[in-house]
Amino acid sequence: MLNFELYNPVNYVFGKGQTEKLATLVPKDAKVLLAYGGGSIFKNGVHEAVTSALKGFEIVEFGGIEPNPRFETLMKAVQIIREQKIDFILAVGGGSVIDGVKFISAAVKFDGDAADILRTRILFTDLSQVIPFGTVLTLPATGSEMNSGAVVTIEATHEKLTLGGSALFPKFSIVDPTVITSLPKRQLQNGVVDAFTHVMEQYLTYPHDALLQDRFAESILKTLIEVGPSVVENPSDYKLASNFVWSATMALNGLIQKGVPSDWATHMIGHELTALYEIDHARTLAIIGPNLYKVMFETKKDKLAQYGERVWNITGNSVEEKAEKAIEKTIEFFHTMGMKTKISENAENIEKTADFIVNRFEERGWKAMGEKQNITLEKVREIVEMSY
Repeated sequence: MLNFELYNPVNYVFGKGQTEKLATLVPKDAKVLLAYGGGSIFKNGVHEAVTSALKGFEIVEFGGIEPNPRFETLMKAVQIIREQKIDFILAVGGGSVIDGVKFISAAVKFDGDAADILRTRILFTDLSQVIPFGTVLTLPATGSEMNSGAVVTIEATHEKLTLGGSALFPKFSIVDPTVITSLPKRQLQNGVVDAFTHVMEQYLTYPHDALLQDRFAESILKTLIEVGPSVVENPSDYKLASNFVWSATMALNGLIQKGVPSDWATHMIGHELTALYEIDHARTLAIIGPNLYKVMFETKKDKLAQYGERVWNITGNSVEEKAEKAIEKTIEFFHTMGMKTKISENAENIEKTADFIVNRFEERGWKAMGEKQNITLEKVREIVEMSY
């Protein structure tokens, strides 16, 4: 098992009716920026619940944070915080809103071009240099409510880039599974697949000695397979909803990644498809993941076989046979979850996609990716072209 440090200071407040606790969680006398997305929180009652719970607090509202939050939009919130001397941010939404708030938190006191936060992957570790924030989760998928990472899009250059650091954990996150009842089917499908692939990025590498970590990961995958198709059809079923929401958090709160190798190349390639074609994040992962496993088969076949045996109950005469069946089962599951697993099924005029992505990775110096740093630019091209 690799050496690791496990630090997660988030006060995770889970269950029905927990939004009522906001007044005790937000610092007293705080001036609060209430940040949200396209306005669904007005339709599902979350806005009313949040503002009622914060009666007596001075609140400034900032809406319009996009799916795949835009740097340009977030900088408007940064300006508001600076001008109005706001000292706490409350993110009410899904992963995009929470990710956006993490960037806002980091950018307010940043000295220089805020785009450099993304382009140079600055890590924020000094709490005095960020604005504290909490979250009220409305869309489970990314795990952003219990981690310190974020992804933001610079619209001007069509770049989808990351930021993070130990100072960017939420102070608290309120997670009420009943809020998913009003979500569109597509968003629920995306949430399940997003969480599933988060686990795969940290699990589907090569056999190692961290036995407990593997079984943590496998249990999340098996739970998502069990509840995923059903929760999409019955989001008001609390058993399904609560297990889905908790699985999505556990998929990316840092626990299953400790002491083990991880990949993340599926995400790096997938982010480019979102930046290029506005394909939903989860759907880019469903497109790229299985083809990455095929191209990197020799590297990953042992872990694929283990995954097939333990998660899908696959039997076979050889490691290769079990590994191949595991990839097939994964694709079938993605199709069951409503994913279209080719780029051409999600976008048009895709002929030069591989050229664009390879060139962009080369410009950034991303020439060796994956758990063994053996996903070269040539492999990236092969993965993308296989995904057409």
